[in-house]
Amino acid sequence: MSSYIGRFAPSPTGPLHFGSLLAALASYLDAKHHQGRWLVRIEDLDPPREDPNAAAHILSVLDCYGLHWDGEVVYQSQRSEIYTEALDQLRQQNKAFPCACSRKQLLGKPHQGLCSPPMRTDYAWRLLCPDDTHKVSDGLQADQHYNLQADIGDFVIRRRDGLWSYQLAVVVDDAEQQVTHVVRGIDLIDSTIRQQLLQQALGYAIPSYSHIPVAIETNGQKLSKQNLALALKPDTASATLWQALHWLEQHPPADLQGAPCKDILHWGSQHWKSSRLSHITEKPAPENYRRAIPEEQIKTSGPTR
Repeated sequence: MSSYIGRFAPSPTGPLHFGSLLAALASYLDAKHHQGRWLVRIEDLDPPREDPNAAAHILSVLDCYGLHWDGEVVYQSQRSEIYTEALDQLRQQNKAFPCACSRKQLLGKPHQGLCSPPMRTDYAWRLLCPDDTHKVSDGLQADQHYNLQADIGDFVIRRRDGLWSYQLAVVVDDAEQQVTHVVRGIDLIDSTIRQQLLQQALGYAIPSYSHIPVAIETNGQKLSKQNLALALKPDTASATLWQALHWLEQHPPADLQGAPCKDILHWGSQHWKSSRLSHITEKPAPENYRRAIPEEQIKTSGPTR
């Protein structure tokens, strides 16, 4: 067993769709190709947006598709204590500060510098952003360059309503689970800089990041739960896995169509070449996983590099 540890971390806000499968499959195959472990974490930090049945359904669909995880599933909703410890560490190091600034006050610009002490009790906590530049390297996409204060600013790590931010929770969990490689959709690439800043502030190791292209609808919107993407069908798991491998530029043989999921995944892990996705940012979803879009909203699109 290698030291490679990857993960898939869905939010339980609805059923998995073809775009979710691509992220799960790419991270799974990358881990298994490197004889590593593949973890599943449920990022259930935003109760108002969550479907109470979604987490169980997500795990059931992954199992149906043969994407069996290593170890126990971690639920972020059960980990508030460890996030509090991380926030306390940042506060003690003067790297986090309370902030009651509203979006209206910020005028859409990044927050820069310490605030006056809040006179109210419902305030957020922000990470104090260094006055520096930073480069984020990616395994598949071009390097990202940032002027930290101008481009990022002091970002929220605990929300005003008391809920933990995605950025802090992900960083703490990745560190505790010793995640070494993060393979996910390019729609999350802008989160990487914030996560690396938190990793540096907390003294954590920084994983390797690779961002795969997103699947898009006919109108150019990415497949997402918010855009009502069609849910994965358990009864077509084998055919959909083959489609996903093909979409990921892995060129599965035609005679694998209709094979058991375990055979498709075994072939995929043996022949996985992530480099075939280099510098591709988006591709049309398969026709059977696109919604019916009014003609006036349709956008002609092929693979985008």
